[in-house]
Amino acid sequence: MEEIHKMQLENMWDKTFPKSEKVNHRKVTFHNRYGIMLTADLYEPKGAAGRLAAIAVCGPFGAVKEQAAGLYAQTMAERGFLTIAFDPSFTGESGGTPRYVASPDINTEDFQAAVDFLSVQDNVDPQKIGIIGICGWGGMALNAAAIDTRIRATAAATMYDMTRVNAKGYFDAEDSEDARYEKRRTLNEQRIRDFQSGAYALAGGVADSLPADAPFYVKDYYDYYKTDRGYHARSLNSNGGWNITSALSFLNMPILQYAGEIRSAVLIMHGEKAHSCYFSRDAFEKLKGDNKELLIIPGAVHTDLYDRTDVIPFDKMEAFFREYLQ
Repeated sequence: MEEIHKMQLENMWDKTFPKSEKVNHRKVTFHNRYGIMLTADLYEPKGAAGRLAAIAVCGPFGAVKEQAAGLYAQTMAERGFLTIAFDPSFTGESGGTPRYVASPDINTEDFQAAVDFLSVQDNVDPQKIGIIGICGWGGMALNAAAIDTRIRATAAATMYDMTRVNAKGYFDAEDSEDARYEKRRTLNEQRIRDFQSGAYALAGGVADSLPADAPFYVKDYYDYYKTDRGYHARSLNSNGGWNITSALSFLNMPILQYAGEIRSAVLIMHGEKAHSCYFSRDAFEKLKGDNKELLIIPGAVHTDLYDRTDVIPFDKMEAFFREYLQ
């Protein structure tokens, strides 16, 4: 398969979290079914033998594997799982052009391609594969679980439904036919300007400076993406933003249509004070069966579940994956 875009992979440790001495780390690549080369960090428990249960991790939306996804993957590897944290298509060290595009279809396929990769590794049990999606990729993870019967367990941390927020606005404040029409009209006019200029307008990144009246959730993102806490040079939220016309596909393709048919285990985690908690509650209401759980973390805000190891319920996640990937 032809690689349309390939970046020079960084060989130095450039994560936003310290390297663990309990795991082996290396970079791997694999293709999705759109022919896009995906790059991942693979974390393997040192001294592990036999076929392991495996977990693929991605997110948040606009982030790279060197941030929250890598922290989750490394920590779960310390607890005995083989894990990968991957950059989604068009992002970070993964391929795909134009850059900074997002797609509910392609990005769901990214999770499935990660399952493809894990399924054929000599030290992975293909019957014991789970996924973790963080923030916007929490919704993608649930969408992947709804279509991929190979996924035995899914955890969604502080999840966003990116199709809902694009179609209805934050807190559903723009949920009207007229508001959606105006978005479509504006974005389609932007497509013409982009075509004429040969460049793609970007939006959605965290601003370089905060206005005094910025909402709390904007300040929360700023504190993570624009400070030493979570800044990364390849992260779109730290630098720039997504191709603005990507919102058209999210407007038109809701991702959780069949979430109620997920038969595998699901754990949805959210902070009590997270501005996006309604996404998790509503998604959980769609799920059926006795292997589903909604975990609300007292006092936690949205980005606490990105990197606060004293807040992220790793003990709970370990128990969850051990139960359903046994």
